[in-house]
This record gives sequence, structure tokens and C-alpha cells, in this order.
Amino acid sequence: MAIFDQDRIFFSEDPEMRIFGSVEKLAQWRHRSRGPAFIRIGRRIAYHGTDLNAYLSAQRTDPNGEAA
Repeated sequence: MAIFDQDRIFFSEDPEMRIFGSVEKLAQWRHRSRGPAFIRIGRRIAYHGTDLNAYLSAQRTDPNGEAA
């Protein structure tokens, strides 16, 4: 299941990005080499929808311990 549009580029300040927390939190993740893959466009940071969906899928935890 895809939460983000696969073919869209999202910016940190987009409302859809609030699922990850604040803009500052995303900046901290980038600084610590954590979080979803990102694209630097000049001084702006962008995220591809495919990368956001892949990151969310990787964070999935099954409380029953079954394979995803």
C-alpha cells in the first residue's frame, strides 16, 4: 500500500510530510544520516514519493512476529 504518490516530489514543508514530524526533525534525521532518502535541489530538500513509501515499509513492525 502506497501512502505517498509514487511519481511526485515532496518538500519538507508540504503538509503530507507531517507524518514524519516537524521540518526540524527531518533536518536532524538528514544530519544523522537517518530517515528517508532525499534529494538536494540547490538549497532545498526534496523527497521522492517512492523513497518515502519504501522508508515507511521498512519501518513496519508486525506485533505477531510474522513475516511482512
